[in-house]
Amino acid sequence: MSSISLRQPTAVWATAGASVVAFMGIGLVDPILPSIAGGLNATAGQVSLLFTSYFLITAVAMLVTGYVSSRIGGRRTLLLGLAFVVVFAGLAGTSGSVGELVGYRAGWGLGNALFVSTALAVIVGAAAGGSAAAILLYESALGLGMACGPLLGALLGDASWRYPFFGTALLMAVGFLCIAAFLKEQPKPARRTSLTDPIRALGHGGLASAAASAFFYNYTFFTVLAFTPFVLDMSPYRSGAVFFAWGVLLAVFSVVVAPRLQERFGSLRVLGGSLVLLAVDVLVLGYGDHATAVVCTVLSGAFIGVNNTVYTELALGVSDTPRPVASAGYNFVRWFAAAAAPCFAPRIEEWTGSIRIPFVVVAVTAVAGALVVVLRRKALTHDAEELETKHATEDSVAVFAN
Repeated sequence: MSSISLRQPTAVWATAGASVVAFMGIGLVDPILPSIAGGLNATAGQVSLLFTSYFLITAVAMLVTGYVSSRIGGRRTLLLGLAFVVVFAGLAGTSGSVGELVGYRAGWGLGNALFVSTALAVIVGAAAGGSAAAILLYESALGLGMACGPLLGALLGDASWRYPFFGTALLMAVGFLCIAAFLKEQPKPARRTSLTDPIRALGHGGLASAAASAFFYNYTFFTVLAFTPFVLDMSPYRSGAVFFAWGVLLAVFSVVVAPRLQERFGSLRVLGGSLVLLAVDVLVLGYGDHATAVVCTVLSGAFIGVNNTVYTELALGVSDTPRPVASAGYNFVRWFAAAAAPCFAPRIEEWTGSIRIPFVVVAVTAVAGALVVVLRRKALTHDAEELETKHATEDSVAVFAN
């Protein structure tokens, strides 16, 4: 079992630190969604577009990131992504309407896609301890960012919903300076990536299966992230505390628990079981009282953490396509679900007149993800085992992991 080596070059810590802030941006708006809705006279459905625009641009940008980084290099791609985030996060804080805010979040999503899709490749290329340990370091940054994002949103958002956006812009500016100062330019790949390479990579049955399962899972994941704050209807501080606890479980289970479960039971069994348990959890969340909803929201972080780690490894190991290309195709598919979930969940509530039905839908999508794993287990297992030795010797890898 791999472990994280703390003796890493300064460049690795600079990239990992910037990754923490980048992932903070995903959950940053969670505790302040009701405040934004009130401040901009917007409905829950309109405010949910903050996630939809962000992830829709992220999904499409997955076709572009490899094209860009293979031409200008990893360091410049990271700096370009960080610059986009600094500019658009700052502009988001000045928004006078929900339309402006949604547009700025889209620009933010482009910057985040350029950064996080390149960060893992840079960390693996510069880290000590091998690629497996580097992936755990990246997952740690992801988990810490997902935990701290809602906390920062609550602390700053209690004064004004605008402050978390300004705070993120400032932190990403610090990350920009750290990357510029401590990270040397990374070697460019021998072959440039075309815009269509990620789409062609999905012709591989194992990768397509992993992407399809992750699509259903991400719909569940991001309904919890984007719709639950309206269900809990708590103050920014309390909502931030709930999602901080959620993020802590996500981090612990992704980095510590998931590898141990995989070692004992195998990746596909762990993934299928975790998806089914997540389905049960969100169903109870939708039908329980307020206290039960809080507990189930926090508990979902454990299952999401396990799923994130296993899906990352499947995307990295199931295809014989170069890993950056395979992961771009995989992420192109799954992030469309992340864009759809925040948009559809409040509308399903409006159409049905029941706050419970969106959670019935996400329970079904979680089970659908598990069914894909079960029905396609031969392709996933055979291809992953066949390529394990080959990928263990590769020096670079890139995937937008959670």
